[in-house]
Amino acid sequence: MAVKKNKAIKWKFKSGDKVEVITGKDKGAQGEILEVLRNKGKVIVDNVNMVKKHMKPTGENPGGIIDKNMPIDISNVMLVDPKTGEPTRVGRREENGRLVRYAKKSGETLD
Repeated sequence: MAVKKNKAIKWKFKSGDKVEVITGKDKGAQGEILEVLRNKGKVIVDNVNMVKKHMKPTGENPGGIIDKNMPIDISNVMLVDPKTGEPTRVGRREENGRLVRYAKKSGETLD
């Protein structure tokens, strides 16, 4: 099911953020966000939710069975605090006239 496009949604995640999976088969796994799929409410995390995909040979691809990262719902991941390495919630505050994200556990700025 697609997420309704609502301009009031505050997105907590960006590409390059380190997150931890909090539920599902990969619970406890940490990885970097490769892509944020905003219209679907999902993220693709490096080496999490891997599947085997059978590929047909093409000009640049020899074909065979490859491992592929599949999207995971944003409700199943939490940002990792850069100071402690534990999952934390994300807050927003204004610093120097800019709105920045911060880790609620340690108060460290994320942007």
